[in-house]
Amino acid sequence: MKILEKIAVPVVAFSLLIGTALLAQAENVKIGNIEPMSGPSASLGQQGKAAREMAVEEINAAGGIKSLGGMKLELIYADSESKPEKGVAEAERLINTEKVHILSGCWNSAVTYPTTAVAERYGIPFVVPVSVADKITEQGFKTVFRIAAKDSWWTRDQFAFLKDMETEFNSPIKKVAFVYENGDWGTGFATQWKELAKKAGYEVVLDEPYPSTSTDLSPVVQKIKRARPDVLMLVSNAADAILLTNTIAEYNVKLKAIIGSGGGHADPSFLKATGKNATQIFDIVEWETDVNKPGAKEANEKYKAKFGQNFSGEAVDAYLAMYVIKDALERSASLEPAKIIEALRATDLSSGPGMIVGYDKVAFDQTGQNKHAALVIVQVNDVGKGLERITVWPKTARRAGYTPVFPMDVK
Repeated sequence: MKILEKIAVPVVAFSLLIGTALLAQAENVKIGNIEPMSGPSASLGQQGKAAREMAVEEINAAGGIKSLGGMKLELIYADSESKPEKGVAEAERLINTEKVHILSGCWNSAVTYPTTAVAERYGIPFVVPVSVADKITEQGFKTVFRIAAKDSWWTRDQFAFLKDMETEFNSPIKKVAFVYENGDWGTGFATQWKELAKKAGYEVVLDEPYPSTSTDLSPVVQKIKRARPDVLMLVSNAADAILLTNTIAEYNVKLKAIIGSGGGHADPSFLKATGKNATQIFDIVEWETDVNKPGAKEANEKYKAKFGQNFSGEAVDAYLAMYVIKDALERSASLEPAKIIEALRATDLSSGPGMIVGYDKVAFDQTGQNKHAALVIVQVNDVGKGLERITVWPKTARRAGYTPVFPMDVK
């Protein structure tokens, strides 16, 4: 036997022994979830938790991971408090103390970015349902897999939407204003907005970051009113989205369009707290309840019955993430991190209970980004059943019978 063959046999045997030992030691597949359970993004963290729990309940009830002898999924949570340093510390704890097999999180891009570095260092797979900063999948890491679209795709589609509205309604846009929370999420969007505005020939009349913990945003709204933009583009968490919307209405700011960026504008608490002040606002999201996908209506009804609110786009991504993990585990038939990572890299998921998103497939490119992630734009309006979010763009996905209101005609 050649020397290399002599070496290879015990290495393969040792690898098999490790895999067998991992399975023998584990009672469940442990998924560590780092989410903002408190702090400014707490409501979104709670939605992600609810969606994960619903998916895992379904997966376990259907027999668990069959290739692992019916092993169940177990969710273990850590609160990031929307703080990067807390997320990093919790990742270390989940890996070293809780002995998780997979990590998921962290909603806030500013938390996800450094936390994925911990997973990379330990070789633990990290599934990111939704954290949009481009740089998360631009670190050259081999363990990170993002399901949702990255922020440059969000901003790209926001500007494509504006151009389509200009054409469809023969209403030119000349001036835009950018107002955004001053974390990685908001500043990442703003950087892209400025480049795209220049390409589109729009004049940027206001570029205003603000802390999402602000309790008074009237100075920001006064600046918006003085700048007199045609379109206001926003990145906000729930509390500040509500505060901005109500203050804009109070100051009677006249605009052709307000465009949110998911997050706080997609939060179920937003419409409850703003009411008619949110009428005709546009928002870009991964998903909406009227999306035309098999099982979407039923899944949303189940979620609403369990948790008292509709799925948000972020919650749908978290729900899908659990099914992506299930799919990878079934194909890997192993708890070895390297084999789970290999299976995630080969993901080609286009059907099944998790695929209720607006796009057709989950498949990751060499950076770990889902190549097929796509976005829709909705408008808040009342078409006879109270305020609701209505899909309007792309035009092929527009709700039948609905014509967007552009420019806004709110009195």
